[in-house]
Amino acid sequence: MVQLNPFVIEGYLSPEYFCDRVEETALLTRHLTNRCNVALIAPRRLGKSGLIYNCFQQENIREQYHCIYIDIYDTKNLNEFVYALGKGILTALKPKGRKVWEFFLNMLQSLKSTISFDINGNPEWSVGLGDIQAPDITLDEIFAYLEQADKPCLVAIDEFQTIANYPEKTVEATLRKRIQNCHNANFVFSGSKRHMMALMFTSLSRPFYHSSSIMGLEAINEQTYLEFANHHLARNNKEISAAAFTYLYHHFDGITWYIQYVLNMLYTSISDKSLLQEDDVRMAIDGILSQQRFAYQALLYQLTAKQKLLLIAIAQEGKPFSLMSQEFLQKYHLGASTVQGAVKTLLDRDFITQDEGVYQLCDKFLELSLRAG
Repeated sequence: MVQLNPFVIEGYLSPEYFCDRVEETALLTRHLTNRCNVALIAPRRLGKSGLIYNCFQQENIREQYHCIYIDIYDTKNLNEFVYALGKGILTALKPKGRKVWEFFLNMLQSLKSTISFDINGNPEWSVGLGDIQAPDITLDEIFAYLEQADKPCLVAIDEFQTIANYPEKTVEATLRKRIQNCHNANFVFSGSKRHMMALMFTSLSRPFYHSSSIMGLEAINEQTYLEFANHHLARNNKEISAAAFTYLYHHFDGITWYIQYVLNMLYTSISDKSLLQEDDVRMAIDGILSQQRFAYQALLYQLTAKQKLLLIAIAQEGKPFSLMSQEFLQKYHLGASTVQGAVKTLLDRDFITQDEGVYQLCDKFLELSLRAG
């Protein structure tokens, strides 16, 4: 039998492989069972989706609700949003049995002719984006299903701030109205761009103003994470020293995904050492960067020379507050016009982020790779 690596880096397995978040899980569960919508705001890769799935696995949630999760990060317009929502609902309902998913499909009159079935009679989301001719009508049908479903529904929409960039300028109002009139479903609006999410949910002029309880996420407590790591490393007769874990934890600012990735590599390390030290962590990180080298080269090839220079400067600096300060410009031999022209592209294409006045790379491994040269 293949041994499972307990340090999950994609998706969610079970509470056993989910580190801590006991209080956050309890709070999110309490909000949803009290029929409150939630805006969950935290940087990417800190564990928002894992928290949502962990909440959905709680016994009082799992047995009594239809739990639906969609990620709209890659959507560009209302059509694609409707596509993702419909597909997400069908995916969640398929394991519940024919009667459950058939009721949903019967509500989708605008798409009924485009749904196909496999050889076992199970439905497949074979809808093409071009099949959604009238997204508002299909959205009405989806919300009609949510309102009439045999169980209350919990719908988590990840990277929710994406809708603010759709060309259709009324999407926020459109969704807010439908959600407000849907009494059989509650929503988790999860987002990583804190400034955009804060504006959406706290600005008086925006449709979602005061529509949801706002939750933030902080990094998992270092000591708690160390205990979790050693609990699972022990299965492979390994242990990580407190000093080595402190190095790992702070090297990635406590961001869950990067820590999990390195622990995943350490768990399967061919080293016969039982006590992992800081050098082992460094070697694991170097190995990851080596694996990613060609992918990062291809990624950087998409940038102009000036954009690449600015990206490298931000990586070298770490977390600059100002890209236009004389000190920063002189240190990295950049012109003000170069920075002004490049920064928007880097932000728009998610190479960098600006949060609470600080610029930094979105990908910590790419940042380390650029620092290493």
